[in-house]
Amino acid sequence: MLHLRTCAAKLRPLTASQTVKTCSQNRPAAVRTLQQSRCYSAPVAAEPFLSGTSSNYVEEMYCAWLENPKSVHKGSTAWTSLTWTRSFTCPPPLSSEDRSRRCPCGRSSVGWRFEEFLQRKWSSEKRFGLEGCEVLIPALKTIIDKSSENGVDYVIMGMPHRGRLNVLANVIRKELEQIFCQFDSKLEAADEGSGDVKYHLGMYHRRINRVTDRNITLSLVANPSHLEAADPVVMGKTKAEQFYCGDTEGKKVMSILLHGDAAFAGQGIVYETFHLSDLPSYTTHGTVHVVVNNQIGFTTDPRMARSSPYPTDVARVVNAPIFHVNSDDPEAVMYVCKVAAEWRSTFHKDVVVDLVCYRRNGHNEMDEPMFTQPLMYKQIRKQKPVLQKYAELLVAQGVVNQPEYEEEISKYDKICEEAFARSKDEKILHIKHWLDSPWPGFFTLDGQPRSMSCPSTGLTEDVLTHIGNVASSVPVENFTIHGGLSRILKTRGELVKNRTVDWALAEYMAFGSLLKEGIHIRLSGQDVERGTFSHRHHVLHDQNVDKRTCIPMNHLWPNQAPYTVCNSSLSEYGVLGFELGFAMASPNALVLWEAQFGDFHNTAQCIIDQFICPGQAKWVRQNGIVLLLPHGMEGMGPEHSSARPERFLQMCNDDPDVLPDLQQANFDISQLYDCNWVVVNCSTPGNFFHVLRRQILLPFRKPLIIFTPKSLLRHPEARTSFDEMLPGTHFQRVIPESGPAAQAPAGVKRLLFCTGKVYYDLTRERAARGMAEQVAITRIEQLSPFPFDLLLKEVQKYPNAELAWCQEEHKNQGYYDYVKPRLRTTIDRAKPVWYAGRDPAAAPATGNKKTHLTELQRLLDTAFDLDAFKNFS
Repeated sequence: MLHLRTCAAKLRPLTASQTVKTCSQNRPAAVRTLQQSRCYSAPVAAEPFLSGTSSNYVEEMYCAWLENPKSVHKGSTAWTSLTWTRSFTCPPPLSSEDRSRRCPCGRSSVGWRFEEFLQRKWSSEKRFGLEGCEVLIPALKTIIDKSSENGVDYVIMGMPHRGRLNVLANVIRKELEQIFCQFDSKLEAADEGSGDVKYHLGMYHRRINRVTDRNITLSLVANPSHLEAADPVVMGKTKAEQFYCGDTEGKKVMSILLHGDAAFAGQGIVYETFHLSDLPSYTTHGTVHVVVNNQIGFTTDPRMARSSPYPTDVARVVNAPIFHVNSDDPEAVMYVCKVAAEWRSTFHKDVVVDLVCYRRNGHNEMDEPMFTQPLMYKQIRKQKPVLQKYAELLVAQGVVNQPEYEEEISKYDKICEEAFARSKDEKILHIKHWLDSPWPGFFTLDGQPRSMSCPSTGLTEDVLTHIGNVASSVPVENFTIHGGLSRILKTRGELVKNRTVDWALAEYMAFGSLLKEGIHIRLSGQDVERGTFSHRHHVLHDQNVDKRTCIPMNHLWPNQAPYTVCNSSLSEYGVLGFELGFAMASPNALVLWEAQFGDFHNTAQCIIDQFICPGQAKWVRQNGIVLLLPHGMEGMGPEHSSARPERFLQMCNDDPDVLPDLQQANFDISQLYDCNWVVVNCSTPGNFFHVLRRQILLPFRKPLIIFTPKSLLRHPEARTSFDEMLPGTHFQRVIPESGPAAQAPAGVKRLLFCTGKVYYDLTRERAARGMAEQVAITRIEQLSPFPFDLLLKEVQKYPNAELAWCQEEHKNQGYYDYVKPRLRTTIDRAKPVWYAGRDPAAAPATGNKKTHLTELQRLLDTAFDLDAFKNFS
């Protein structure tokens, strides 16, 4: 009903039923007096339809703001100039030509008619229609037009399911027949994987913007049903696109996020995303947030859904301007959207548009809302659709006539009917047609890898030595580092002279070599610059000059790719989602997220479960993100011990009961191509080096989960010689026994399989017991895809040995439940696979140091007691 704009003076509300007055110095617009129906101190969460009245929600908000602006929400006056805000105090009068561009004959009609068409054709299908907020379509188009006019040529969008098909059709311009054929239950999918429901799919499209006559690229990111989960993903993708095109101010690439009112107020990830918005390594220089405020969350009233007056109050944490506007006034909506786009373009900060609307149907088209909101829906049933009301107004004003209006309606209906007819010719569904982040040139034209091989991941000694020398020095003059760091760098230098690397140096060499090859590297997470365990030190700090830092990794080569290492906010969900989005933009970058401790990744479980694990299966979207998860039972208690490897392994898509064709060419690479992600637990720095380089040298991309060590970072035996990192060397999926047991395999009585740090506990105990010839120890470095071929060779090598899996984790955790059935399948179930490890437990680890050591000794006793399993045979 009114225009609401941020300004320093009074706001002047104008209804669509009023003729807009000329706003000038000679003839100022008349101020409309609004009857205030309540004070702001009253319960403001009471929404207009809930009481069964026809109270004007927006007018009440406006009156409350006039009474006390601070009580509603604080404006972003910190950077707003009075001149800028005054320029938007009153909109210029709309000419007939202006209105014609936005009349029902144009943009305002397509959203409504699209939903009408879907309802006629598929009345019993869920589509989560936009009825009640059809004005969202011209609103988005207005934001995009204004942004395009201001120089933006790439818009990345994220949104929930409501209205998604409409946005795909009428904003992104997805072919209508491709949308309609999604309703056909008889069509089979052409692509591998599970696919996803139609209202979760994304899209990428480049077209001409008809208003500005400029090219614009639109990308709508695919999303799960987990509302708001896509927010940080969109931000990360936007940041990446800005980075790759050198857009340091957000003038070329921007993001638009759509929200529902209940989710915007209720989901914590919204808060996390806002707090990333102005951080140096995460800012996208302003996002336009559009809230479809239909005043209900499924069946929950706002008064039960939030404690704040407005669903948009979360945006106050960054002082974002918030525009509340009645969606039944299309002219007000489009004016506010123009102001929002201008704000973002001018100040490069977030801005929120609150479209106060309603939901004409239930949560979906099959839902009955009268069960829970009877009075509200009695009022809604009386509401005329916004298009009908606006059309009547414009016809009455002579802006359009009835035949013109009906002609435009029939024209769009005809377009839909023709597309519907074409959709019947579709015989198969192509999920890849809905790809939101294509990688031109990386795959073949039909989306396949260009090869099924991986070159050696080794490097020449000169390259290793050069990187090592830079890693052990300060490449900037007159730079004073901490004394303790001087000793660390000296130790690195000694390792390089001895042609040896520890964990930190191996990582340095992997990163440095990829930078030389033009691969951008981005490492993000809590405390990653120094490293949680003070081992990395990729950012040096001058001890005498505040904020003076040095990143030696960026001083390796004259024309190297840039290295970004950034401490994140104390967030897992938001930051991991951000980095996932960053990795979506290009296959030629190594994007890593490191948890402070692996235990903390579960606060980002939604990103892992809904995006990283099934992303390719659902959306045909590959992603090469790397998760570094510190893991190990070292007596640090139940919250600093386990990265929960059992959860990652449970979600692997391989079959434990089927032995693959081991004779297949490039078996190891084919396994990687078929899996949904790669899970490794390296026991040597050299293997860690190789797996990081392999991640980029592979001809495709898969998420990589690495359980990284803690005590091994400084373990004297956890060292790798340059000889194992030279040209011709590769990542070792399995590291076989190389001691006396391997020289006389027939005499070996037990073959222990293990992974990660526990190997060093086992070798120490074996040496102490003098059992080097009786017990062989094989390390499984790559847990998934499971190395059936190499383990079969190991078992065959020791024909008289019994098999046992040893782990430091509890029996119901860790790797045992994943490894045992696959080992049994490998040997055709010829032998049992015994267990040596901690007993089942609810917590990942004990908090008592003595108990920890007792449990460790018990599992070592079991591993080396050759009679331990006789009673179970």
